[in-house]
Amino acid sequence: MNKYNWNYPTNMWVGENRIDDIAEACKNLSITKPLFVTDKGLAKSEIVKKTLSVLNNNNVSVELYFDVVGNPTGTNVTEGANFYNENNCNGVIAFGGGSALDVGKAIAFMSAQTLPLWDFEDIGDNWIKASSEKIAPIIAVPTTAGTGSETGRASVILNEDTGVKNIIFHPKFLPSIVILDPILTLSLPPKITAATGMDALAHNLEAYCAPGYHPMADGIALEGMRLINDWLLEAVKNGSNIQARQNMLTAASMGSTAFQKGLGAIHSLSHPVNALNNLHHGLSNAIFMPYVITFNKDSIELKIIKICDYLELEDRSFDGFVNWVLELRKKLDIPHKLSDEIDEKDFDIDRLSEMALADPSTGGNPKKLTKDDMKKMYEHSMTGELFK
Repeated sequence: MNKYNWNYPTNMWVGENRIDDIAEACKNLSITKPLFVTDKGLAKSEIVKKTLSVLNNNNVSVELYFDVVGNPTGTNVTEGANFYNENNCNGVIAFGGGSALDVGKAIAFMSAQTLPLWDFEDIGDNWIKASSEKIAPIIAVPTTAGTGSETGRASVILNEDTGVKNIIFHPKFLPSIVILDPILTLSLPPKITAATGMDALAHNLEAYCAPGYHPMADGIALEGMRLINDWLLEAVKNGSNIQARQNMLTAASMGSTAFQKGLGAIHSLSHPVNALNNLHHGLSNAIFMPYVITFNKDSIELKIIKICDYLELEDRSFDGFVNWVLELRKKLDIPHKLSDEIDEKDFDIDRLSEMALADPSTGGNPKKLTKDDMKKMYEHSMTGELFK
C-alpha cells in the first residue's frame, strides 16, 4: 500500500505502518516531551508498546496517561491536564478510540486554561474566552474507524455533576498532525468495528442531511457513505483486510470533517443514553438511525434519493434507503430496538427527552424539534416501530 500526505482538513499521514513516523511528527511540531493519552486496555497492547518504543528509540521522552473511561469525564481531563503540567510536557499524542482522542485533545487545551472546562461548552462564542496562545500541539492516532475525532474541533465530555455530555469546542482542538495507519485497527473486534463503522455512517448521513449551504461538506459526506457501503461489511467479516481498514479509517475522518455543517437527532438521542445508560455511542447511533430518518422523511426525502443514486443502490427510493440501513444493521448483528440494550425500568424517557432537546446536535436536524418529538422517537426506538 502506498503512503500519502494529505492537507485537508489538517496534516494527515496516511498508509500502512505510518505509525513508524510518530517521532518525525513530534519533531515537526517541536514536541520534545509528549503526553501519550490512551485508555487502560490499549496501554497494555502491543501497538502502544511498539509506538512508545519508536519514540524512545528516537530520543523522544514520553509520559503516559491512560486513566480514560469509555464515556470520558471531566475528571479524566482535569487529572490529565494536571499530570501534563506537573511533568512539563509540551505536546499531546492522543492514541485510541474516540474517548482517548477526545480526552487527549481536551488535555492539550485545558493545560493552558484558568477557567473551568465547562465554560467552553459549544454555545455561542464561549470558545473566545480561552487563552489560545499556549494550547499544546496535538498528534492524533485513531485506532478505531468511527468517531472521526481526529479531524474534529471539539471533544464530547461527560459532566459527572449534571450527568450531561457536553461538547467542548475550540478551533485549536483540531490536531496538527493525524496518523491514519490501518495496521493499528487490525485487532479491532468485529462488534466494535461494526458499531464504530455505523458511527461514521451517522456522521456522514446527518452532515449531508443537515440544512444550510455547504457543498464541500456534502461532497465529502457522500463519498464517505460510499466508502462505508463498499468496505464496512468486509472490515467486519475480514478484519485482516488492510484495504478495508484503511478505507474505513478514511470514511471516519471524512464524517467528522463533513459534520462541521451540522448533525441531528441521531446524535441528540444518543448522547443522553450514552451518559445515563452507558451505551456505546456507535451502537446507539446505529439503533436510532432508521427512526430518525423516517421521522425526518418530509424534509430529507429528495436528499436521501440522491444518496441512493450515489451509492448505486438497487432500490433508489426513500424506502429503499431505509431498507438498506435495516439490512446493513442486520448483517452487522446490531439490534433493531433500543429495548434490546436498555431495560425499560432504567429508561427515564422524560429526562432523556429534555436532555436530547437541549443537545447541541439538535439545531442541525432538518426538522425543528420539540421535547414531544424526542419522546416519540425514543418510544418508537423502544418498540421497534418506524414512523410511517
